[in-house]
Amino acid sequence: MVAEVPAGVVPVAQGGARSQAQGWPARAAAYYGLFVIILATALNFLDATIFSMMAQPIKRDFHLTDEQLGFLLGPANVVFYLLVGIPLAYLVDIFPRKYVLAGGITLIGGITALGGLAQNFVQLFMSRMLVGAGSSAHAPGSYSMLADYFPPARLPRAIGLLQLGFISGNVLGFSLGGVLLTMVAAWPVTHWLGLTIHGWQWVLMMVGAPGLVIAGLLLLAQEPPRRVVTGKAQIVPWSAVFREIWARKAVYLPLFIGLAFSATEFQGLLVWRPAFLTRTYGWTPDRIGHWLSIVVLVSWLLGAFFGTVFTEWLAKRYKDANVRAATILFALIVPFEIAAPLMPTGQLALLCAAAAGVCGLASAVPQNAAIQRITPNEMRGRVTAIYLFMFIAFGAIGGQLIGSVTQRVFRNDADLWKSIALTAAILLPLAAFTISRGVRPYGREVERLEQLEVKSA
Repeated sequence: MVAEVPAGVVPVAQGGARSQAQGWPARAAAYYGLFVIILATALNFLDATIFSMMAQPIKRDFHLTDEQLGFLLGPANVVFYLLVGIPLAYLVDIFPRKYVLAGGITLIGGITALGGLAQNFVQLFMSRMLVGAGSSAHAPGSYSMLADYFPPARLPRAIGLLQLGFISGNVLGFSLGGVLLTMVAAWPVTHWLGLTIHGWQWVLMMVGAPGLVIAGLLLLAQEPPRRVVTGKAQIVPWSAVFREIWARKAVYLPLFIGLAFSATEFQGLLVWRPAFLTRTYGWTPDRIGHWLSIVVLVSWLLGAFFGTVFTEWLAKRYKDANVRAATILFALIVPFEIAAPLMPTGQLALLCAAAAGVCGLASAVPQNAAIQRITPNEMRGRVTAIYLFMFIAFGAIGGQLIGSVTQRVFRNDADLWKSIALTAAILLPLAAFTISRGVRPYGREVERLEQLEVKSA
């Protein structure tokens, strides 16, 4: 916590009472809020996953190189996140979060649909940038609300359930994307008002529409009171946020840097996996969609469950349970991700990917719970945005990195599997080692916060 209120700080109008006096929201209100946040999260990842399924037809119809395709699959979402997304996270700390989330999901749906009218690489790149801007405040707002809906002992479980949005968005993206892309493949190219619309562009228009419905459901959620350990909730300047991160750098930096390494590999592989299955094993879009949706559904559901149970089990024994659990799970991912692209068949590659997926999704539970546990409420949105920027920005670099290594190092589209194996072998061990450096500092920080909470009771 910030030891004293910095100059220029003013009280937040909502939720200024001590956390111990506030009580927690009713269980029904908390779980309804969690439910609609899951839906909004699912739409975020549905859009991204279906777009990755379109990689090959986009490359063909817009005559792109792998490097250009890598820009669409990765950095396009990051540019606006850096310029707009992190500043937008300030809104999470000062305005009702449900309004911020509803506005963002409306923008995502609308811009995704408009992206179906893009006529070239530049226009499509611009549309993906705007989608990235719309999604930038979603995760900070979601995690901030959950930390005020659920007490610390139940927060890992709530974050585990939130992974259902990530899972369902990806699973539905693979399965629905495969079905829709197979369906529109037979459609003729449409010429309308001077625009040329290919089959895959109709899919973008279809998946954008649910955003308005989900935005309406978000507006019906109860805004939970903001909780603080001592004193009153404050609006703090950005300088105080950076001072807080630096003061707790022994905890924050291993979490941030470890996430950056893992995201580069994980997100890069995620967006290139459909193309990998096509180029290496000759799989068709409908076959990719069918099997990827099954693998992702089963492995990620198991991962969310295992991550929750494993973290809660460790929490009964260690103060540093969240970071300790993340370290162990990161280490378990390494051999499976390296082995996957080396397999002789697509089925064996997906089996290895499934094992890695269990551990990968399991690690998300303690990582996110760790950040929410130690971050002061009045800056939680911005700290979370910076933390998740590491995931999004370096994840986007992963998409670009794999495309560039394939094109410039191996110089053969069929050698995409080599790029995937190389990045996994370098980045994942670095991620496990880096996050392990935060175990002991995190445990000491939790002990300090527990002492403050007892004093403020």
